[in-house]
Amino acid sequence: MVDSQSTPARQRPSIVSISSYLLYLFLALQVISLIITLSTFGKTQDALREAYADSTVEGADQVAEVFAVIGIAGSVLLLLLAVVLGVLALFNNQGRNGARITTWIVGGIMVCCVGSGLLGNAASGLTTGGGTGGDGPSPEEIQRRLEEALPSWLTPVSILLGVLSLIALITALILLALPKANEFFRKPTAAWEPPTPGASYPGYPQAPGQPGYPQASGEPGYPSSGEPGYPPPPASRPDDTPPTDRPGSTPPSTS
Repeated sequence: MVDSQSTPARQRPSIVSISSYLLYLFLALQVISLIITLSTFGKTQDALREAYADSTVEGADQVAEVFAVIGIAGSVLLLLLAVVLGVLALFNNQGRNGARITTWIVGGIMVCCVGSGLLGNAASGLTTGGGTGGDGPSPEEIQRRLEEALPSWLTPVSILLGVLSLIALITALILLALPKANEFFRKPTAAWEPPTPGASYPGYPQAPGQPGYPQASGEPGYPSSGEPGYPPPPASRPDDTPPTDRPGSTPPSTS
């Protein structure tokens, strides 16, 4: 049996710490992206309303609202998943292997979401298909109106945030899979120490089997042998002849 205090504390490798910092960076970038989305929400909605104002497409008056719901919901979902990754980074620093596995799962989902967001075009996606028998605005018209309504720095900043987020997340996931990280997340085994000369071995519990019973010592509950309460008999019978030196005594007759 080895004392748990003798087991040395595990030293966290630097790659695990860097991975956690990258996950925190990813969370911060998602917060910034949500702030930008909320700040340009009104202008984007107005630009879409103007683009579909003269259109006869079925449901054209609801395009702006649908775009707003999709944009806000997507940003909030990414932020929530980023918060989950930030919490998992705390457990990764403690060497929790379950947290590392969960980080890979959630991180893989986030890589797909961020990657598709970089490749997709929200404005052109809303205009594809159009309505049945209508004359909806062309993608070029919607893009022109969005560029006029939104600030010029919005698109390059959004792309930059997406690229940085994707790089930080992929790097963090790769660092958690390196050999040094595997050693840190592996369950430690207590090292065996030889017994010190002269030291007593620790006690072991009783082997399972018949339970221990108190030792039987005769018949308990009865007094010891003999009849108590009576004085012991005299050693010898006393002489009935009175002593001669007692006054008033008469010597026995010799006749």
